[in-house]
Amino acid sequence: MPDHAPDQARGAQVYAADRAHVFHSWSAQQALKPLVIEGAEGCYVWDFAGNRYLDFSSQLVNTNIGHQHPKVIAAIAEQAGKLTTIAPQHANEARGQAAERLTSLAPDQFTKVFFTNGGADANENAIRMARLHTGRDKVLTFYRSYHGNTGAAISSTGDPRRWPNEHATGHVHFFGPYLYRSSFWATTPEEESQRALEHLEQVIQFEGPATIAAILIETIVGTAGVLVPPPGYLAGVRALADKYGIVWIADEVMAGFGRAGKWFAFEHFGAVPDLITFAKGANSGYVPIGGVIISAEIAATFDQRVFPGGLTYSGHPLAAASVIATIDAMREEGIVENAAAIGQQIIGPGLNDLAARHPVVGEVRGLGVFWALDLVSDRASRAMLAPYGGSSEAMATLTREAMARGLLTFTNYNRLHVVPPCIITPAEAREGLSVLDEVLTLVDKFYQG
Repeated sequence: MPDHAPDQARGAQVYAADRAHVFHSWSAQQALKPLVIEGAEGCYVWDFAGNRYLDFSSQLVNTNIGHQHPKVIAAIAEQAGKLTTIAPQHANEARGQAAERLTSLAPDQFTKVFFTNGGADANENAIRMARLHTGRDKVLTFYRSYHGNTGAAISSTGDPRRWPNEHATGHVHFFGPYLYRSSFWATTPEEESQRALEHLEQVIQFEGPATIAAILIETIVGTAGVLVPPPGYLAGVRALADKYGIVWIADEVMAGFGRAGKWFAFEHFGAVPDLITFAKGANSGYVPIGGVIISAEIAATFDQRVFPGGLTYSGHPLAAASVIATIDAMREEGIVENAAAIGQQIIGPGLNDLAARHPVVGEVRGLGVFWALDLVSDRASRAMLAPYGGSSEAMATLTREAMARGLLTFTNYNRLHVVPPCIITPAEAREGLSVLDEVLTLVDKFYQG
């Protein structure tokens, strides 16, 4: 925190301006009471009252490199001094170098990058590419998923945010693997994988393979539960996509750039997609950016054919500079390796220890710095601690008590997601786990089993 006294009067002014004029996303406006953040650094944020919070949410699971990384800030400032903006039809050094950095992280067959403003329009444009490449229309996605809040992206989404926004056509949902709450009566990861793939192939067959352009899935489902695919599942998706001539789009918006302990989460599973969408961790959201990393085969579709899509800020120089600096800093500082090690040595064992001592923890799952606790009121029935699409007194207590102890959390329905920045230290991770231990002790009173 900076060396200055708290300024609660200024904090009150910031809060008043927000409540008077800012229209917040995904919210009924009248009841909102947002936390007013004054500043941030590393894994911490603080308010105008002098309260400091360990950010176990990475905001929206995007500040992978942490807050205010000096190398990224310097790169943005340097770029601002040279060229702040330029139309996307012109070439510029930052955009080209950012594309080079991104393709260098991907498998060899990925040669081009289409830049967008964020993850939603990355998925939107990947869908467009798949439809034009295949000449087909339908897109298959998980029920448990989130792909963004634009037309096709929100229709591809499975979670309840889709319900009032479902206006785009050609979107079909199916059940992905989730052994803890299996839709397939599976009892082992291998059974879950096999039966989930059989289900997907049946959906393909009944929808008509010649009508399906793409299978769009989060490599590791993020907001809908941090669902790590079981062994063989993604390889099976690859095989089905090849069998039926379908494009596999890997949504790496949340799972990529160190979050799962690899540059791309699909690296864990021995299967390579046709299109990769990215945003969030590519530059930790310092300047809005996202995009599609495109295989040579799909890119060639548009060598002589016009791609009918574009954005004024595609590959914005400031955003491109922040991507370059982020990737370089993550390489130089071993940040992806740190995320993997912290997950394996500290967070994973720590969360499993909490599960052993707190009955409300039904399951622990995750990789790297990408974890979730599936919270239950009864372990035998696996009754959720909050209903699907809703909240509960128990989950409200968890969030409130964690914040009172200086910990920012990310919760969704009955789940607590443990998603700190990839730069988190062992001491900081243990600090957060200690707070969770205290808070889960309070939440255990809601257990009924």
